Amino acid sequence: MLPLFTPSRALLLITLGCSLGFPVACGSTDSPGGDVPGTTPQEDGGTLPDGAKKPSGDKDSSTSPDVVTPSSGIKTVFMILMENHSWATIKGAGASATYINGTLLPMGAHAEAYSTAPGIHPSEPNYIWLEAGDNLGITNDAAPSANHQTTKDHLSAQLDAKKISWKAYAEGAPADVCPLTSSGLYDPKHTPQLYFDDVTDTNQASSATCLAHVRPYSEFAADLTGSKTARYNFITPDLCNDMHGSGFSGACSLIAKDAGKIKLGDDWLAAEIPKIMASAAYKDNGVIFVVWDEGDAAPLQQSADGPIGMIVISPLAKKNFSSNTKFTHSSMLRTVEEIFGVPYLRAAQTAPSLAEMFTAFP
Repeated sequence: MLPLFTPSRALLLITLGCSLGFPVACGSTDSPGGDVPGTTPQEDGGTLPDGAKKPSGDKDSSTSPDVVTPSSGIKTVFMILMENHSWATIKGAGASATYINGTLLPMGAHAEAYSTAPGIHPSEPNYIWLEAGDNLGITNDAAPSANHQTTKDHLSAQLDAKKISWKAYAEGAPADVCPLTSSGLYDPKHTPQLYFDDVTDTNQASSATCLAHVRPYSEFAADLTGSKTARYNFITPDLCNDMHGSGFSGACSLIAKDAGKIKLGDDWLAAEIPKIMASAAYKDNGVIFVVWDEGDAAPLQQSADGPIGMIVISPLAKKNFSSNTKFTHSSMLRTVEEIFGVPYLRAAQTAPSLAEMFTAFP
């Protein structure tokens, strides 16, 4: 009598079981527990003390090859930038910041120890940092004509490469030209994408790329409700509504008491954030980041590094949560890069992300 089971018959039964969907081991028969057939094992540079991965390959590269694959988690980012106030000032603003302290903080997560990179001031270098992971040598608030950059290693270029839609909305910006110069309460120093030649075709007012991506904030509401919402939205209120101040008279005055400027910004957030939260893009695992560029400054003095405000509002954000982890603008950039699955730029390579703010991330 022939034996009931032989190696060849066992293999035949396993193969037949796999083809019929039975629960049998259907992997490679010559490399159990090994790599998936047809793939090559990948290596990285190990792990840094803060838990971030070390970049592999060229250590001098401005980007890290470690890319997080996007999941079904966060899909759309709305980043709103506010100006020139330390977190302690906002928290202690009383009736001037009732929406921030009474509504936003209970519904979301916030940081207690978020700052600029050490000594990075004034405003413009911090905006550049949020786009590139470094100030790229910029140490003033000059226009793009003076501070424009040739590098393509910046966030919006990364998004373009992966065909991820993005827009920068600037309140008060003109609609018919690339907004490279100041006008009224609009200032280009608060829109970092304008400082990169691949966005503006090197400071061309007629740049088609710029006109497609950098738009006046007055268009945002229609885009938000009309299925034109970009995946990444960088939003800058005007110089009064972002708590910065402008001119030398009225509540928005540069020399006015903080309470007036804070209230203008708080009222703006109270009017605009509910519109975002009512949108389909937000409800489908969107996230709103409200972040200040730098801290308090006495007249004619350099602003403080922080701590500055950073608030997370999202269906996936922890509620009424505060973090004492030390974060910087590098952490914000890294978080956005993790959400969209693009390489980490410069200082974002080693910064902690904001993952602890969420119930699920990215």
